[in-house]
Amino acid sequence: MPLTLLFMGGTGNISTACVRLAAEEGHAVTVLTRGTRDVELPASVVRVTGNVADLGTLGGLAARRFDAVVNFVAFDSHDVHRDIEAFRHVGQYVFISSASVYRKPPPHYVVTEAAPLGNPHWEYARKKIEAEDLLRAAHRETGFPATIVRPSYTYGPSWVPTTSGSDYTVVHRLRRGLELVVPGDGTSLFVLTHATDFARGLLGLLGRPAAIGEAFHITSDEVMCWNQVHETIARVVGVAPR
Repeated sequence: MPLTLLFMGGTGNISTACVRLAAEEGHAVTVLTRGTRDVELPASVVRVTGNVADLGTLGGLAARRFDAVVNFVAFDSHDVHRDIEAFRHVGQYVFISSASVYRKPPPHYVVTEAAPLGNPHWEYARKKIEAEDLLRAAHRETGFPATIVRPSYTYGPSWVPTTSGSDYTVVHRLRRGLELVVPGDGTSLFVLTHATDFARGLLGLLGRPAAIGEAFHITSDEVMCWNQVHETIARVVGVAPR
């Protein structure tokens, strides 16, 4: 059944793939962005240019009663509190958190949604945890229909997956035969997820009553070490890595 969806931030590394898939599946999609990125979206997508912090813009959108609102650009409890106030009557509110919220170091190398939270090493993760806590409290106390989604390292056409983030410098160095810097001995384990795969997982949660009040991480199940990641990039480039 087609849904009426609002994506807050819909032109980023992950969100673009989600918007495109939602439109492809026949959902009515509205995207709220600042309009600073020239990203091609399906013709059926309604673009609203504005700032998520503008209460007037949020109020106008909230009046439309979306089946689901997905916020890719909420980063702390202040952002989430604003959304709770604005979208009291939404069918489902999806907060895009991060797998970085899990405890570091992890108690086990296989991390599930039941793993304890707590990352003292990164303020970004700590703020996401605070936002999650606020959403859980709102769901518990008022029934606010929140779903928490935690992507891990997600890459796509605009993001080369390396240990230093979206780094085309790695490709530049490979093509010139220069050495790459890989932390440790390169054998630490990780999972990488393509944005189109993440999009399928996310769309599967929208409009699902059973997903409300729950947290999900959406990642690949293919485990690689960082040496293998860089070897794969080198193979695509057509060179041997140093």
